[in-house]
Amino acid sequence: MKAVGFTEFGGREVMRVLELPEPHAGPGQVRIKVAAAAVHPADVNIRTGLSAKYSPEMNPPSDVYVVGWEIAGTIDEVGEGTRPELALSAEVIAVTEPKLALGGQAQYVVVPAESVVRAPKGVDLTAASTLLMAALTAQMGLDALALAPGATVAVTGAAGGIGGYAVQLAKAAGLTVIADAADRDRDLVTSLGADHVLPRGDDFPDAVRRLRPDGADGVIDGGSMGNAVAPAVRDGGAIATVKGFTGATARGVRWFPVFVYDRIRDTAALTRLRDQAESGALTLRVAGTYPLEQVAEAHRLIEEGGVRGRPVLVF
Repeated sequence: MKAVGFTEFGGREVMRVLELPEPHAGPGQVRIKVAAAAVHPADVNIRTGLSAKYSPEMNPPSDVYVVGWEIAGTIDEVGEGTRPELALSAEVIAVTEPKLALGGQAQYVVVPAESVVRAPKGVDLTAASTLLMAALTAQMGLDALALAPGATVAVTGAAGGIGGYAVQLAKAAGLTVIADAADRDRDLVTSLGADHVLPRGDDFPDAVRRLRPDGADGVIDGGSMGNAVAPAVRDGGAIATVKGFTGATARGVRWFPVFVYDRIRDTAALTRLRDQAESGALTLRVAGTYPLEQVAEAHRLIEEGGVRGRPVLVF
């Protein structure tokens, strides 16, 4: 089968189309014939060796690496002990594990049944492939903050994948949302449902305080501002981060780093996100589609920054 990957760490030129043996579903697993696989900044971190440096247990040495965190496609093999809805020919989406040669950017991918849910109805598989990783990360951030309806949450990186879903999920949870945006992204972030859209940048915490003098009840730092975002939250408030960052605890501020890997088998959470996408509560954004041979171009788009949506490899 064809797979997208590399055999040595490096720049995007190391990405290539590989020929690998087909995997087969075992007990508690399904095999998915992949139609589309989203490309993420995390794929770039794996390719450059950054992930192996900071998380060697998650990125052990290998002769071949296949990246990819999420896919959409059709089930073509079913192992024993899976849920009835995961039947042959069912269109599904899944979170995949980009470890060794197991990542999702391949023609056939074997996935634990817990990480697979039916694809949202009325959504093409290319768009559906962009949902789960970023939306699950955003939901984990909201869960960590544990804010009651009516509370205020500030979101950085609101035009990006995680931040955009955080805005929509927070609104669905009954929260007031203060979001950041560059001038070119104001309309986008407003369309996602943010109650207040403030300029992106170092002044964002002060701007939040001008709206909420005591600070927001919580922050989802999708833009990775780190300690610089702390003034935006009230005394005793909480900040969820997405790159493992934990900052100073002055004023009783609590930090919650969230790692999507911790919940990639949370079928109930994945199902809720699928349902929200199906209802239109979550907006799926595709930045462009690429054949496998153009994977380096998709990585270029990610590395240059400012991408709004996910590049998607189509099979």
